[in-house]
Amino acid sequence: MKDYAEKRLLIILFLVIPSILLSLFVVYPTIRLLQLSFTNWNGLSNNMDFIGLKNYIKIFTDSPKVWLSLKNNGIYFTVHLLAIPLEIFIAFLLSSKIRGSRFFETVTFLPYIVNGVAISYMFSMLYSTQGGTINQILSVFNIPAVKWLSDPNLVNFSLTGVTLWRFCGMHIILFLAAIKSVPGDILEAAEIDGASLFQQYIRIILPNIRLVVEIVLFLNVRGALQVFDVPFVMTGGGPGHASSTFTLHTIETAFTFNHFGLASAMATVLMLLIIMISYVQQLLMGGKEQ
Repeated sequence: MKDYAEKRLLIILFLVIPSILLSLFVVYPTIRLLQLSFTNWNGLSNNMDFIGLKNYIKIFTDSPKVWLSLKNNGIYFTVHLLAIPLEIFIAFLLSSKIRGSRFFETVTFLPYIVNGVAISYMFSMLYSTQGGTINQILSVFNIPAVKWLSDPNLVNFSLTGVTLWRFCGMHIILFLAAIKSVPGDILEAAEIDGASLFQQYIRIILPNIRLVVEIVLFLNVRGALQVFDVPFVMTGGGPGHASSTFTLHTIETAFTFNHFGLASAMATVLMLLIIMISYVQQLLMGGKEQ
């Protein structure tokens, strides 16, 4: 009886501490965010007036930057989404017994653990119009210098390339772990039956790693809508507002213009967008596994 009571107390302690931390750092901030989104608080005054849904209406009616930011976020989302099949195939190749696979796994994952600001500065030098490494390589082939970060039609794709280089390694490692969990005898049987690598990839690997694909899709939605550090460091949202993202615009609204109530509403909209798009993706993936 004593052992049972001690185990029960231990379980309660394990549950209470995370619950307290979750309440302090997730639940309470979320509730406070919702409260502020219905006010006109400027971030400095002790007074805040309740203004109802005016902030939410203003987001989509009086702020054209919001639609431009969401369009830019859509570029990040689309490019990363199109890269997922390639990431899975690379993971499948790494799961094969090829020479140096451990080395390639390490190299693939390294960009993810590097600080985002450092990566941004590195790519700023690579993309530089004057003396940038990429333009110097192009000059060897007599190709004129490309304005990677100052052309409004090109800047978002340049920045997306940076985030793709940074995060695809983590996705590959996740897919690699999932592929290694697929029973080896299934792949061996398929190989004996004459199935090519591509056929094994389509018929066996993809159906067996659907849960991990759903996780990566969720990370893609969250990351695409919350991208901040790369455009902030490399372009500051420029030229003009051509590369501004929703998160960058939200922070600018709060800390540059002191519209914390409006920024809180924008953060709430962002949270709802992530939930909605993730739910739609789950429906398209066939819902929960039976």
